[in-house]
Amino acid sequence: MGRCVALTLALGLMAMGQLPRSEPAAEGMDKTRLARASSLLSAEVKAGRVAAASILVARHGRVVLHEGFGAEPDAVYLLASISKPVNAVALMLLVERGLVSLDDPASRYLPELKGDSREAIRVRDLLTHTSGLPDMLPQNTELRRAHAPLSEFVKGVFTTPLLYQPRSGFQYQSMGTLLAGEIVERVSGEKLRDFQKREIFDLLGMKDSSLGLGGRRIADTVLCQTGTGPDVDRFGPNTQYWRDMGHPWGGMHSTVTDLAILLQTFLNGGHFAGKRLLGTATVARMTTDQNAAVGKPWGLGWGLATSPVWVYCGDLVSPRTFGHSGATGTVAWADPESGVVTVILTTRASAVDDGRLLRTVSNAVAAAVVK
Repeated sequence: MGRCVALTLALGLMAMGQLPRSEPAAEGMDKTRLARASSLLSAEVKAGRVAAASILVARHGRVVLHEGFGAEPDAVYLLASISKPVNAVALMLLVERGLVSLDDPASRYLPELKGDSREAIRVRDLLTHTSGLPDMLPQNTELRRAHAPLSEFVKGVFTTPLLYQPRSGFQYQSMGTLLAGEIVERVSGEKLRDFQKREIFDLLGMKDSSLGLGGRRIADTVLCQTGTGPDVDRFGPNTQYWRDMGHPWGGMHSTVTDLAILLQTFLNGGHFAGKRLLGTATVARMTTDQNAAVGKPWGLGWGLATSPVWVYCGDLVSPRTFGHSGATGTVAWADPESGVVTVILTTRASAVDDGRLLRTVSNAVAAAVVK
């Protein structure tokens, strides 16, 4: 009877747009092993190496770990590049509606994208890091120092030299994500941040998520750990300019709970709490390798456990795992084989230890699955 009551309560919470809680053992996870993930984060915060961190682990759609260290469990963090797959979701919604095709030239929607083989860039290349565009513009620092609007970055992409012929190689790049967001704006007729809020966050009940600050004060969020210097003060990750710019490659704010809802939506085949975000075919394409021709695995927006960069999901997840990491010290991943969802948000840049903290905590989570 107790199990039936728990199941009924869990289904009721999910219907209300929440992830229900459960005990690790009830979901086939070892509590002691799972506690190691918390201990790793706690130790870094206590030692002063990380200012704050939050973690959420769920299995089979039920939360088995949800903690914060130096911050509330559901504090709002700047996600950095986890913004990219969310931007890809926005574009894929237009694909589903027949308004965009992945195999169209990107110039169909962005006629300024021409010359130097730019006409060969397909829409899908913007989501798989195969467009030939650079990660950042050569004039990136100058634009940021000038507090240039996002439109100036877009203009820069239209003229920046390609690094290679489209689809002939792989180069992790944020500028393809920028153009994908520009396509969403032009086709939908809405600001990207408004489109994401209405079509993704509001639909799924991701109440603490926004591209840009979403009307918050920076003081209402967790601050990133930064160095010192005039550029940090001018356009660093804690400045009003950078936090509210709304750049689709890194400007999203969210919590561990909201990101867990998004990941669970993908594990559910595109729906959550009775609301359908994406079709099952779209979910399958987004979370499986689209780069077989270049031998650098990547989905549509989502990175994969086998991807060459930017997926700090550790060593123990299945090859089907998808997710993304962020330069501000964040990672979010889901393993379709184990049914585990993990979100780790911290304040320390992942470059400090090449993502080791995120990888080791992820290993502890994966090792906690015992049946």
